[in-house]
Amino acid sequence: MNKLKKVLREKCKGINCIYISSYVPRKCGIATYTSDLTRAIDLINPYCESKIVALIRPEDKIDHPPEVKFKINQYEIDSYIKAAHYINKSRTDIVVLEHEFGLHGGEFGKYIIKLIELIKKPLIITAHTIPDNSNNGYGLVLKDVIKFADKVIVMMPESLEKLVKRYDYPKEKIDIIPHGVPDIPLESNYKYKKKKRLGDKVILGNINLLSAVKGLEYTIEALKKIKKKLNNVLYLIIGQTHPIVLKEEGQKYKNFLKEKIKHYNLQENVKFINKYMSLKELVVWLRIIDIYITPYLNPQQSTSGALAYAIGAGKLCISTPYLYAKEVLAEGRGIIVPFRNSQAIADAVIDICKDPQRKLEMEKKAHKFGRLMTWYNVALQHLELFNEILDKRENKRSIKAV
Repeated sequence: MNKLKKVLREKCKGINCIYISSYVPRKCGIATYTSDLTRAIDLINPYCESKIVALIRPEDKIDHPPEVKFKINQYEIDSYIKAAHYINKSRTDIVVLEHEFGLHGGEFGKYIIKLIELIKKPLIITAHTIPDNSNNGYGLVLKDVIKFADKVIVMMPESLEKLVKRYDYPKEKIDIIPHGVPDIPLESNYKYKKKKRLGDKVILGNINLLSAVKGLEYTIEALKKIKKKLNNVLYLIIGQTHPIVLKEEGQKYKNFLKEKIKHYNLQENVKFINKYMSLKELVVWLRIIDIYITPYLNPQQSTSGALAYAIGAGKLCISTPYLYAKEVLAEGRGIIVPFRNSQAIADAVIDICKDPQRKLEMEKKAHKFGRLMTWYNVALQHLELFNEILDKRENKRSIKAV
């Protein structure tokens, strides 16, 4: 690995890269992902300069850090055109589009197509969501988006197969690079729980931007059954309501969860931590949690930064069988339960708490798998891909010159 790092430092010397994405401090999973990725790349290779073209909603009134060099008003098509002109005039060598539908204006997010069709630089597209149906709505837009890419990045083999089979996309133009995670050592969480005065508790938890698709009500329903066997259980619901959800329907979902908690008399067993977590704070809470639960409701969800981080921390994870969970929790790295089944969640929690040796073995498997997903390794894979694409472009220019 050190040899690869040295080679990449030499070969990638002087590369400038622009990322088109939402960006911190916007409260958005893609914004956090892009911030963590670019930080890791720039740490590994100081010759790589990462700049951001940030998608913004003017009503958010966000002050961005200095690496944000241009802002796109996601609602205005002219803003995308101006961004393309900025990128083409810049000294950037390669462009990375972090593609997610909710970030772009126009019907089904089609405004982004106008930008990338004008770009004259090598283009990598990370497809964070791949709709099942490629023949209508969002699927048709994604089809138009990826045709401009030199390479498409997906985060799991199932996503690659979907692009090949349903989108008729060339397999050789797709790379699998996993979602990055912090490099957290596997260790006892007792001292971390003790600092928060939670040392005597069995801590269940999740860290999310809250919305109804998270299915957290099924964990709450499971909790009333778990409590009968584990009276010292505490469920931490960490994170704020998703900004878009908050704008459209306020705290409707959180109030729904609170009503369930009250109905089942679980006020002493559930705690909301209403805060958007920095990476440092997120790691602290990950270290505290005993069992991480993602009862998500969308079977086709192909990425989950929350679950990726939990695996990276070596947590015992219980999840519904959405695409990403089935991949990363396979081979005994976690426990899969059916969708919308609180009894299955309860049984899984109770059974694993009765068998600490099995829990430890699964945590070790998850943590070992997570080493492949550390931001260091993910950054190296991106650098290798940058180098591959630029070499191909250079070879084509050389051939034409001859």
